[in-house]
Amino acid sequence: MRSYALVVLFALLGCGRGQSADPATRPAMPAAPQHSPQALSLARIQPRNPGAVLELVSGALGADGAVDMRHSAYGDNLSPPLRWTPVEGAGAYALILEDPDAPRETPFVHWLIWNIPGETASLPEGLPNGARLVTPQNAVQGRNDNGSFGYFGPRPPAGHGPHHYHFQIFALDGPLGLKPEDANLRALVDAMKSRVLADGELVGVFEAPAQH
Repeated sequence: MRSYALVVLFALLGCGRGQSADPATRPAMPAAPQHSPQALSLARIQPRNPGAVLELVSGALGADGAVDMRHSAYGDNLSPPLRWTPVEGAGAYALILEDPDAPRETPFVHWLIWNIPGETASLPEGLPNGARLVTPQNAVQGRNDNGSFGYFGPRPPAGHGPHHYHFQIFALDGPLGLKPEDANLRALVDAMKSRVLADGELVGVFEAPAQH
């Protein structure tokens, strides 16, 4: 089975609290975000070795999975530091960040980065926005759904409740011959099919600040 780092937001929808027996006297429950009907990228690619362990972690997420404000577009919009377990035989890694709670038909794409060298097992905080990176060497970033190359942090609508941000990592058998100018999410997913050795996931949670 695939190894996922799952995050549970215990406060969501009053989880764990008792409810009144009379529906008429129950307190109103906050509206949950409407999920996109389209599957996340992780569900659309079958790795060659589903049993391989690829664990993704980040110090930018709290114990409850909360994404720090500095990594949101309400804050400093810095890409978070990430690290993962190396996969034997990996020639490159790719990462996709999607928000399926965005009020639209498809998940909002926050980050596309691929051709991270196979000997690399981490990304530093605050990668530059741009199509081609010097560090990690030869890594490429695609255009996010905000229209820029690189990372665009969480910015859910005010009053829309907590959104879940799926950091999906893929170990590839080698670099992809995909140009950033031509690559959207679909092109990246199509290019990775049959090339993925293992995958993993980290889920962060973020809600718009009250003042916004």
